[in-house]
Amino acid sequence: MPSHPQEQTDVHQPTPPLPQETIDFAQRMFNAARTGDSTLLLAAIDAGLPVNLTNDQGNTLLMLASYTGHAPLVSALLARGADPDRLNDRAQSPLAGAVFKGFDDVVKALVNGGGGEGKGKGKKADPRKGSPTAIEAAHMFGRKDYLELLGAREGDVGVGVPTPPSMVGGEKA
Repeated sequence: MPSHPQEQTDVHQPTPPLPQETIDFAQRMFNAARTGDSTLLLAAIDAGLPVNLTNDQGNTLLMLASYTGHAPLVSALLARGADPDRLNDRAQSPLAGAVFKGFDDVVKALVNGGGGEGKGKGKKADPRKGSPTAIEAAHMFGRKDYLELLGAREGDVGVGVPTPPSMVGGEKA
């Protein structure tokens, strides 16, 4: 054993690759989020799988469930501590993805922390996180109903965000 810290061996050795069975298991969990397989995914989370497990593109289980329209799974993930404001590698939020896709029930679940009327057990999504923000996405797609639900205020939409013809001269955030 070296007697001085400078004499220690290199601690930056490459990490050995994960076993294929571990990679396959992770892929099954991401696919369960995409397909809304609550039974499989929630059992794994309840057994210790990290609720904020993230894939190679920075997408969490919540992001995948949100972007594919699985509101009951989104609510269940939020109740188990999923972070609705965790951005993927492209700075996108689960809420902005749900707004983009027009999944009303998912948008409501994220805004309410997983429950109706703001009674969810999970953290409520911040509509001002990400790029574009959920408010900017709602604005770009002319979703005045979402702008109201998201609590859009004057100045929430950046200068470079396109305004659809349906909103020219009308309400803007």
